[in-house]
Amino acid sequence: MKVQKIIYSIALACLLLIGCAKEVQKENVSLAISGMTCEIGCAKTIQSKLSKKEGVLEAKVVFKDSIANIEFDANTTSKKELIAFVDGIAGGELYKASESSAIKSEPSAKKHECSADCKEKCEMSENKMECKEDCEMACCKDKKA
Repeated sequence: MKVQKIIYSIALACLLLIGCAKEVQKENVSLAISGMTCEIGCAKTIQSKLSKKEGVLEAKVVFKDSIANIEFDANTTSKKELIAFVDGIAGGELYKASESSAIKSEPSAKKHECSADCKEKCEMSENKMECKEDCEMACCKDKKA
């Protein structure tokens, strides 16, 4: 009889712990990342490190668009923390992340829609969609071809 009471007590405690767990508050963010030079060494490394970060549910880095699409638990981390995390990869000297307005891996996204960061660095505007000759941002690379 004692063993049965112990088992019931443990089961009840487990149910209470599970029932009181915080609900995951999923959010998505798309980050423009500059400083990536290759798909394996840079993009896959960033994706791997992001995937292991606490609060990140899913991370996908698209090298050719210089974009990271991240699904995360807003109860655990924030957009600001994710940007700082990417900026800090490899000692904080290689990559620079900023929030992007478009998620590039979705088929409905415009192929050449640039982030505000790219527009600023490459002197682009709504009326002028030409890239500076020396711009090396991913959003300008495919426009120069």
